[in-house]
Amino acid sequence: MTSTTLELSRSRPADQPLVPVTTTLRAMFGTSTEIPGLAPDLVVPDLAGWMPAARLTDAHLETLLDNASRRWNAQPHAAAALAWKAYTYWLTLPAVLGWASARRVPLLSATDAVVHFDDPRPLVTLGLRPDTPVAVLPGDPLALTNHPGVRVVADETALLAEFRRSVFDEHLGPLLDAIHSKVRLGKRTLLGSLASGVAYGVLRSADALPGSSAESIDKLLGSLGVRDLIELYPSHHGKLDVRRKTCCLAFTLPKPKVCPGCCIK
Repeated sequence: MTSTTLELSRSRPADQPLVPVTTTLRAMFGTSTEIPGLAPDLVVPDLAGWMPAARLTDAHLETLLDNASRRWNAQPHAAAALAWKAYTYWLTLPAVLGWASARRVPLLSATDAVVHFDDPRPLVTLGLRPDTPVAVLPGDPLALTNHPGVRVVADETALLAEFRRSVFDEHLGPLLDAIHSKVRLGKRTLLGSLASGVAYGVLRSADALPGSSAESIDKLLGSLGVRDLIELYPSHHGKLDVRRKTCCLAFTLPKPKVCPGCCIK
């Protein structure tokens, strides 16, 4: 843990594992309680009406894809690509911000993340169970608290392995397989959206994060094995931006959209 990161972590209550994440969300959006796509302050104290995200791979995959088709008036393959793009951005954001802000990673497996379809604005709303585990480094004050659910790992390499295991191996990987088996859509296309979503999560919060955005993105994408699916380049504002090497298929919509970093431009 860098001195900057350790100082950031020490400045927050050790018994509130997600404070680094919610603090960074407020810096990004001006709020951590009214973000379309995420539960207020992430944790869902009353799980009535919510279901484990694992249900998206079976009984509720049709719901996710049908909602996307209606929202964007899209053909099945485009609806699936856009649903995945939206879902992966919001799902990975808390873990990305936790790692980048304080090396403190909520472990968002498909059983610890919960979802519902009841909000009218987002495609799906994501939250965390109250007992969702958090992985930290030995130098994190949380490691000394005996807080339930805290997993202390040896170093940053191990922390990135926990990030990958929880968000991909135990969540997004099975969902990707389910979508791929349902719709004729290449996995590389879907993984490109995962890569860009992680990169945008870091870049959009860069002013609130310590260290190099490019370095954070490189480490996170490397842990997921998708480093080669985007590249960073300096925008005309002098900041970094994302250029994709795959397309999210938004250009196929009735009102075509070409994203700023799209590979077809």
